[in-house]
Amino acid sequence: MKTKAIRLYGKKDLRLEEFELPQIKDNEILAKVVSDSLCMSSYKASSQGTDHKRIPNDVAEKPIIIGHEFAGELVEVGSKWASKFKAGDKFSIQPALYYEDGPVGILSAPGYSYRYIGGDATYVIIPNEVMEKNCLLAYKGEGFYPASLAEPLSCVIGAMHANYHTNPGSYVHNMEIVNGGKMAILAGVGPMGLAAINYVLLREDRRPSLCVVTDVDQTRLDRAATFYSVEFAASRGIDLRYVNTGSMENPVEELKAISGGNGYDDVFVFAPVKPVVEQGDAILAFDGCMNFFAGPGDPKFSAMFNFYNVHYAYTHVVGTSGGNTDDMVEALEMMSIGLDPAGLVTHIGGLNAVIEATNHLPEIPGGKKLIYTHITLPLTPISEFGKLGETNPVFKQLATICDKNKGLWSVEAEAYLLSNADKLAN
Repeated sequence: MKTKAIRLYGKKDLRLEEFELPQIKDNEILAKVVSDSLCMSSYKASSQGTDHKRIPNDVAEKPIIIGHEFAGELVEVGSKWASKFKAGDKFSIQPALYYEDGPVGILSAPGYSYRYIGGDATYVIIPNEVMEKNCLLAYKGEGFYPASLAEPLSCVIGAMHANYHTNPGSYVHNMEIVNGGKMAILAGVGPMGLAAINYVLLREDRRPSLCVVTDVDQTRLDRAATFYSVEFAASRGIDLRYVNTGSMENPVEELKAISGGNGYDDVFVFAPVKPVVEQGDAILAFDGCMNFFAGPGDPKFSAMFNFYNVHYAYTHVVGTSGGNTDDMVEALEMMSIGLDPAGLVTHIGGLNAVIEATNHLPEIPGGKKLIYTHITLPLTPISEFGKLGETNPVFKQLATICDKNKGLWSVEAEAYLLSNADKLAN
């Protein structure tokens, strides 16, 4: 079967190509990709090429398919897996395989390391190790984009689970955020910060009593408050505050004052910016845990950390990069009970938009860029659907659908787009 895919050959060398996939082996699965959400990690992979830890050294001769936040349908199942999966099943994939025998060792991942599987393609071959590691996950919900966004949501879930706290006199750590504690999400209204807010508000087993979300862009803060309201948070027992630290004379003092003066049990840093990291350290409470979530592109990135507090106040830092399979399963389960990640999505595009968008991702404002791999569409902000609808009836209807959902993408919008994609250029 032929596929169209975005393949990486080297630094910033991405190419849209059509080529023949090999016949699947008995232990492989042929799948149709429907949607892929572009991730900053793909920008880093493209920018770094073989310097990236997950990219094989021979991509110039054996290019890999990029994209790792994808969902679709199984087309043909090899005999080894026929008792567990069947054609027509909808799927999502946990890309962080940590598979010791993969093409780049323990860091192997679809979207970085494989010639025939990645999210920015029309059809892919799922290799045996994905199933062996239980990383091919069934998706039983509506639409496809929620399953694409299960991967970024799993990263947030993993970060919450990775935080830990101590017991004086004991060497046993209590994993997780403090239930009923105070939380700060710094630089928290980008795509991943929004996912964190969404998860915090809908989680049943534990949640903070206070959640302060910061940014320096009031428009972004207001947009976040529209999707995840203070009123809804209050109904969940959470005092949610959106705070513009750019307008504060002394952000550390004022943030600590909001906490009651004692600081925050759990701090999440969603931007690799030195002052933000140092701000996170400065607002930690006794035994506070700071999670440095945002991966820097600079391998020499560093920031100051108060080691007096490390010694006397038991403050500590963790870093997480991606979630595991359990986190992905939890993400899919959260969606089945009402978590809709549509608030993360601000742009829609086709496979033709991937190269330009990926190589310039930091420069494109907004949240997640959602790609539908079987259509042709320039990367288009949802906010521009109305204007485009003045000359195109498809965009006019898409604008109507999104408007009734607070300007958000939806399963209805997705279904309409996929059914009418051939009319987009008319």
